[in-house]
Amino acid sequence: MTMPDLRLVGAQVLTSDGLADQPLALAGGRIVDGGKARDVDLSGFMVMPGIVDIHGDAFEKHLAPRRGAMKDLDQGLIATEAELAASGITTAILAQFYSWEGGMRGAEFAGRVFATLEQVRDRLVTDMRPQLRFEISMTGEYPAVTEMVAAHRIPYLVFNDHLPHEELARGKRPPRLTGQALRIGRNPEKHLEYMQALHAGMDEVPAMLDELCADLTARGVLLGSHDDHTADDRANWRARGVRIAEFPETLEAAEAAHGAGDAVLLGAPNTVRGGSHKGNVSATDLVVMGYCDALASDYHYPSLRRAALQLADSGVLDLAGAWGLISSGPARVLGLADRGELTAGNRADLVVLDAETCNVCATLSGGQISYLSGEAARRFLA
Repeated sequence: MTMPDLRLVGAQVLTSDGLADQPLALAGGRIVDGGKARDVDLSGFMVMPGIVDIHGDAFEKHLAPRRGAMKDLDQGLIATEAELAASGITTAILAQFYSWEGGMRGAEFAGRVFATLEQVRDRLVTDMRPQLRFEISMTGEYPAVTEMVAAHRIPYLVFNDHLPHEELARGKRPPRLTGQALRIGRNPEKHLEYMQALHAGMDEVPAMLDELCADLTARGVLLGSHDDHTADDRANWRARGVRIAEFPETLEAAEAAHGAGDAVLLGAPNTVRGGSHKGNVSATDLVVMGYCDALASDYHYPSLRRAALQLADSGVLDLAGAWGLISSGPARVLGLADRGELTAGNRADLVVLDAETCNVCATLSGGQISYLSGEAARRFLA
């Protein structure tokens, strides 16, 4: 249920020019100019645009908190929303694998996740949207991917290649293979044979990708590549109409993407940590260079807020610019023109932070409260 018309007063509201002491009026799930509304005194708080998470897979732990516990997907998605809301996220892209890894990252499970999301959508406040992460080596699955995208109206697909090609080319057994196979109930030797067959078929991939990308582009699907390593990698993807570069691994790849006008997404955990856990290029360095259009939660939802505030506190960007990397920036990449900024006509997507601690105290998505705590709750409900 949408909240009654409200006017938030006394808070510092984030505008494109920075924090401003001005009221913010909400009506019918939108931000409006003026109008009659009940005042909510938010003195001591900051009101920020709702966070748009453009890529996150932390929902996996809610869908399967223990091995084999993957039956109540609806409850898992509802639990995911609770974490999203507590993290100030009002729009979330759920990055679901379609991978040779099987199990929770297999094709059958992906279909279940997308179907369940459709079933529970009316029970959610947060705008949760699907993303399909497809492993390009799965040449036999290309027709099925097209069907899945159409059946579930998936708006955003990203191409991955996580096969350990180097080890497979040498005829070596990839690390963690046995544990990975046993976790999904597959014989380790059969799993290795499957991986070797996918590796051997990589020569077929470029032509198949050309056709698949053309088809998906014609359907209006946003396309991204994952972990680009070189400028040539990015150029090849761009030639197919893939204009989003998720988590480029090197300065060369990020620079090539930015220079050609492709959107560059970086990981918020990388920014918070000060570097990549895999030894890739530092997200903070790329932000400093201006090679970042949006930060993504990747695998940790709370890192989005922390990364933006850290960038602002360290002087890398002003607060409006830093917060824009988790609000207006990702909204722009996704083509969502109705959110990301607290301007009249936009959705009433916002997060209320304690001015001293910067902790999330309230989150509203489309004018509906998805999270409310402490003193902010008392103020809203008074």
